[in-house]
Amino acid sequence: MKILAVQLDIAWEEPQANFAKVEKLLADAKPEPNTLVVLPEMFATGFSMSMEATEPEGGPIASFLQQLAQRWQVTLVGGVAINGHNRALVFAPNGTRIADYTKIKPFAVGGETYAPGKQQVVFSWAELRVTPFICYDLRFPEVWRVAAAAWRPELYLDIASWPSARAHHWVRLLQARAIENQAYVLGVNRCGTDPYFSFPGRTMLVDWHGEIVADAGSEEKTLLASLDLPALHEYRSQLRFLDDI
Repeated sequence: MKILAVQLDIAWEEPQANFAKVEKLLADAKPEPNTLVVLPEMFATGFSMSMEATEPEGGPIASFLQQLAQRWQVTLVGGVAINGHNRALVFAPNGTRIADYTKIKPFAVGGETYAPGKQQVVFSWAELRVTPFICYDLRFPEVWRVAAAAWRPELYLDIASWPSARAHHWVRLLQARAIENQAYVLGVNRCGTDPYFSFPGRTMLVDWHGEIVADAGSEEKTLLASLDLPALHEYRSQLRFLDDI
């Protein structure tokens, strides 16, 4: 089971330029069919609150994600603002939308004005249950525990525009969420700059011990990693912490 995280320097409010970046990064990476491919929060526009960053249902950014999943025959996750909500959309290899998550904790202190979501979601990929979150959600373990209690996902995602000023928090919080939920956590962050912030990248996969399995560093690139599901299940069977939630 392979995951491919796409870390990019997002061009501000320029969807077509970002589509081209994603296309090139995937063409270089050549993901195998059935890979889980994950893009950052609001990957096509940057973390913008303007009308340039949002679209209606079925808009061009969502359509691009759907077509990309079909072309590469992968399960694809990407962030997009739709109808005033900051969302993570998930498309299956046949182009079917299989999950749609709305960010529960908008980053109000950083100026985010999108309306909050109300519930966690889970989707199936390969033999895993996967729950997506978005950026600031990472600071709220109680939000993650709802998913852990309901579904015990083996993999959590956090797609983000996490700033360089708190890069050390990003790493430690990803590790904490992985340890406490006995799961893999994949944090997919952007790199580069926008008109307001700089971003460190540090897209990474963390295992249930809090160990960093793979780290993309600070440059625009893709990060390919494999998951060891039998080892995770063995660990959970020996230490049944999740039973006591």
